[in-house]
Amino acid sequence: MLDTGRGRAYLAPMKIAFIGTHGVGKTTLCYELAAALKRLDLGVDLVKEVARGCPLPINRETTDAAQNWILHTQVAREIELSAAYDVIVCDRAVLDNYAYMVHAAGRRPELEPFIRQWMGTYTLLVKVPVIAPPTFDGTRDTSVDFQLGIDRIIDQLLGELALPRLELPAAGRDGWVALVLQSLDLPVQPPQLDLFG
Repeated sequence: MLDTGRGRAYLAPMKIAFIGTHGVGKTTLCYELAAALKRLDLGVDLVKEVARGCPLPINRETTDAAQNWILHTQVAREIELSAAYDVIVCDRAVLDNYAYMVHAAGRRPELEPFIRQWMGTYTLLVKVPVIAPPTFDGTRDTSVDFQLGIDRIIDQLLGELALPRLELPAAGRDGWVALVLQSLDLPVQPPQLDLFG
């Protein structure tokens, strides 16, 4: 534990990433988990999905340059928030972004040591299963083949890198946030204050 000079002890923040293909509910889960963590009196912020802000083509029209922008912007946002919060909840990890690059342009052996190293900075990876086809939201690609293709690449990369993760069950969507909290050894409900003790 280090003193930051701002009256607050500094601990490396917990960094939780929801990973998986598009259209599986990662963004909703990020907000639900952040709300649960705030109820536990933790300082929390989100690394929102950076692909939506990419100035280059995404989805099936993406390019190597676009995916490089997305991957490196993700890393920069994670670094930025790590200095200020107890917990960072990430809508994707660098592995997801790399999976879209692999789909578009093939493997990049020169990037893979960095991907492997950066994946070790997450406290918990949470793999979200495909339970429904993607719906159009103004950005998201609605091709089921594309959705499932990305999911297969993510699973392949997770296996090759032997990355530990929490795999959410396809059934029981309402209990997913509780499973994440239990995996972090955090209470599912905030402790009750004793008003009369």
